[in-house]
Amino acid sequence: MANSIISSQLLMLLSLLLRSAITEVAGVTRHYTFDIKLQNVTRLCHTKSMVTVNGQFPGPRVEAREGDRLIIKVVNHVQNNVSIHWHGIRQLQSGWADGPAYITQCPIQTGQSYVYNYTIVGQRGTLWWHAHISWLRATVYGPLIILPKHNVSYPFVKPYKEVPIIFGEWFNADTEAIVSQALQTGGGPNVSDAYTLNGLPGLLYNCSAKDTFKLKVKPGKTYLLRLINAALNDELFFSIANHTLTIVEVDAIYVKPFETDILLITPGQTTNVLLKTKPFFPSATFLMMARPYATGLGTFDNSTVAGILEYESPSLHSVVPIKKPPVFKPTLPVLNDTSFATNFTTRLKSLANAQYPANVPQKVDKHFLFTVGLGTNPCDQNQTCQGPNGTKFAASVNNISFIQPTTALLQSHFFGQSNGVYSPYFPINPTHWFNYTGNPPNNTMVGNGTEVMVLNFNTSVEVILQDTSILGAESHPLHLHGYNFFVVGQGFGNFDPNKDPKKFNLVDPIERNTVGVPSGGWVALRFLADNPGVWFMHCHLEVHTTWGLKMAWLVLDGKLPNQKLLPPPSDLPKC
Repeated sequence: MANSIISSQLLMLLSLLLRSAITEVAGVTRHYTFDIKLQNVTRLCHTKSMVTVNGQFPGPRVEAREGDRLIIKVVNHVQNNVSIHWHGIRQLQSGWADGPAYITQCPIQTGQSYVYNYTIVGQRGTLWWHAHISWLRATVYGPLIILPKHNVSYPFVKPYKEVPIIFGEWFNADTEAIVSQALQTGGGPNVSDAYTLNGLPGLLYNCSAKDTFKLKVKPGKTYLLRLINAALNDELFFSIANHTLTIVEVDAIYVKPFETDILLITPGQTTNVLLKTKPFFPSATFLMMARPYATGLGTFDNSTVAGILEYESPSLHSVVPIKKPPVFKPTLPVLNDTSFATNFTTRLKSLANAQYPANVPQKVDKHFLFTVGLGTNPCDQNQTCQGPNGTKFAASVNNISFIQPTTALLQSHFFGQSNGVYSPYFPINPTHWFNYTGNPPNNTMVGNGTEVMVLNFNTSVEVILQDTSILGAESHPLHLHGYNFFVVGQGFGNFDPNKDPKKFNLVDPIERNTVGVPSGGWVALRFLADNPGVWFMHCHLEVHTTWGLKMAWLVLDGKLPNQKLLPPPSDLPKC
């Protein structure tokens, strides 16, 4: 009898261990519901009704582990069309869940819903989610945190606490009205009224002393700050007064750790840093501040957001009155400090060890040179336009300004109905050569079209992204959906195909999903096209995307079942 009980207990234990092992390998399924609804929010003493997820600004945190499956039901209760992008998720075979409107799906219309269903494969770290239609991501965004698998530790010291910090922009006006007016007039849109830290503008803005993010810390502890730049149109410098930060991860990729007092983070990028607090209570308050890195000729929000780093006092119960502690501010670079931007980004290297290798393609099947920059479109007849010399502002890749289709590209490709929706002949090089970073040509007009670059499955790709000086050289944060890429080189001036490749880093280049194309320079990317589907690539400055600085890659299916795009879900939104 006793043996029988022991045997049954042993079987139960083995069963539990087996189930635990299977769960650990396969991950778990996590369910979320996103209700898209209007919410009154007050900042800068200004209250407005704006589109939110679950009434929150910023939106709710999505948390999972590597290997988990996420099922997120998005229900649209507002008049705007909506779609959600899971920024940085590779979406292996699950392109229908990527989210950019009219690229992988038609938007979710009023009263409709859509379930985003995907598995996180081979990724861990800080990513984020945001609306991907018009300018709705100004208010619809939030953190997407992927923890390592159970029993897998970070490749750095275990933090005492983890804190997401998400940068954003606040507009007193309705952002949909701002972009609509800009498109109508052809001029530059109005800029934001403030930057935000976790949705709060901070004490440097009028009427905002109470709307200040406070990070309360204990002495002698290590904190992991998960930084996300969700700003609509601005790259940002960030620093914490009298504290050094250790960079350990960017875009959910571990890096060789290095220390810095200041970092640069462009819209779309994430950066994880370790903050080691002072060993003893410092009797001082420290500001953490961010302000823009601005390179173009256009207007921008020239203000500074501040949060407070506050140490928990050991003398909370002391009867002796405490003097008001001194406040220390960090010193940030000047607004157009391209030298700092370059030095910072070149310090980033992949960890590139046995556990986290840098699998950069050593041989390249396809070479591409894409120019990126601003240009113009003619003004509509009988209309006065506010762009350069009475034109409309435009932006382009290889002089093609992307025209948004009215049917989703992925849908039209999958069902073989691409005729009249897009052309598969995106140019591999600029159609007209000129001195890209020299004196601009007289003709600033761009072409317009919906063209995609077609790749066979498993093609190894090298793309040179070349900034142009048409209407002024400018930094462009380019984001590629569905893939990470390796940044194998960068430089200033025009890319030299004979000299520059000799300096490429093919050993431990940084791996990212969003990269800043240097102002007046170029950046070289490599990736392996091993994920079938239609994948958007665009500038993450929303104003440039609106003007057409975007294109799409179409990666065809491979021969094996795990190399094919899965069929669309039954609730795929209709246009």
